[in-house]
Amino acid sequence: MYKILIVEDDMTIAKTLSNHLSKWNYEMRYVTDFKNVYEEFMEFQPQLVLMDIMLPFYNGYHWCTEIRKVSKVPVIFISSMSDNMNIVMAMNMGGDEFIEKPFDLNVVTAKIQALLRRTYAFQGAVNVIEHQGVMLNISDATVTYQEKKLALTKNDYKILQILLENAGRIVAREEIMTRLWESDEFIDDNTLTVNVTRLRKKLEELGLKDFIVTKKGIGYIIL
Repeated sequence: MYKILIVEDDMTIAKTLSNHLSKWNYEMRYVTDFKNVYEEFMEFQPQLVLMDIMLPFYNGYHWCTEIRKVSKVPVIFISSMSDNMNIVMAMNMGGDEFIEKPFDLNVVTAKIQALLRRTYAFQGAVNVIEHQGVMLNISDATVTYQEKKLALTKNDYKILQILLENAGRIVAREEIMTRLWESDEFIDDNTLTVNVTRLRKKLEELGLKDFIVTKKGIGYIIL
């Protein structure tokens, strides 16, 4: 189930969108505290954002820019400010689509479905695994956090990929070693410990201390 965050200060519109899209089996949430849009985004970890331009405190361009610092999640701007300048500004600030108010709910649904399909289902694969602002790029084996980017070795990349794919669940050491063997990388228990230690040091360079937690005698977990 895809998660969609609505950033819209007109609660009638926000609730209408939420109720309608819930019927399409999306997990919905709309922002009510417009001072802390970024915090709510990070906590909810949506796969798509619906963003108004005119908002209390900071406009939608500001929040889209903040989101783009940590995430490539698709953003659809929904606004009555549909002149060419605002549409161009929305795209330049990191938006992926623009829908003019007033809108037809069926058109909104179709655009969301198309954007989700292009982003997450094209060729059956997602190019980026994301968790709490940490992005693992599948195509070039790099990890990015708060605009800092590091290249990973093959083993580091595979270990982080396995743990991110199972975020919130303990992954047994044996499971990690088996996955590495499948990619023709034979490592024993001691070598896995060395690899995880090295990966942790790299993540600390990005400001991610204790991102990987050891469960003694079992394995590792990313919370």
